Amino acid sequence: MEGADPGGRGDPRFGTTRWSLVARAAHASAPGARDALETLLGTAWYPLYAFLRRRGHPPEEAEDLVQGLCARLIEKDVLAQADPQRGRFRTFLLATLKFHVSHERERAQAKKRGGGRVHVSIDTARGEHLYGREPASGEPPDVLFERAWARTLLERAEARLAVLQMGGTPERARRFEALRPLLTKEGPPQAEVAKALGMTPTALKVALHRLRRKLRVLLREEVAATVDDPSEVDDELARLATRLRGAGHGTEG
Repeated sequence: MEGADPGGRGDPRFGTTRWSLVARAAHASAPGARDALETLLGTAWYPLYAFLRRRGHPPEEAEDLVQGLCARLIEKDVLAQADPQRGRFRTFLLATLKFHVSHERERAQAKKRGGGRVHVSIDTARGEHLYGREPASGEPPDVLFERAWARTLLERAEARLAVLQMGGTPERARRFEALRPLLTKEGPPQAEVAKALGMTPTALKVALHRLRRKLRVLLREEVAATVDDPSEVDDELARLATRLRGAGHGTEG
């Protein structure tokens, strides 16, 4: 939608950095702490789940370990010790998960499910579907985690772009739905889409370029929310873009 707020300030979920959510969740008894933690891990559960699956944990065990991570974050005051000066939020999460896995037995994790504790909604069926699409190349779990993390941020940026575009006219919304599969170069041939929309190939390329440019802005905002120092954004974007390209994704335009 032309003139729409690219920062997504109309939706408070899009304007809150991960580190500010960490600060809110760090005080378990404070108002909104539980919701903050659920928001944090509700977004990050699949990268964590994929990391565990690649390390050989079966689906149910991987789910239990992610749920157990929630308990550790609250019960061991881990969030209160988190320091945004140490950089990327994904690095903090993965390091915490590795520590958790190495110090907790599987039976203990199963006991931590429920019981009034924070419970992240994990769609194991979807997780297995996504994991089944990951390259079976024997790459390290850390690499898979980074790619899943990058894909999660890209999906969030695409969802924000959809909100902006679908809020326009019906024609604008219809065009966006047709162009959406082309944003990351995985859709049908451009000529085919242009014909269906009654656009010239040149007009379609211009429209697609504009959408990709907006998507890059939104993706940059998503990445910026996961680092403490703005100077790290470009480096983080480059690293995650490398992971996405390795999986056949892209946001060029």
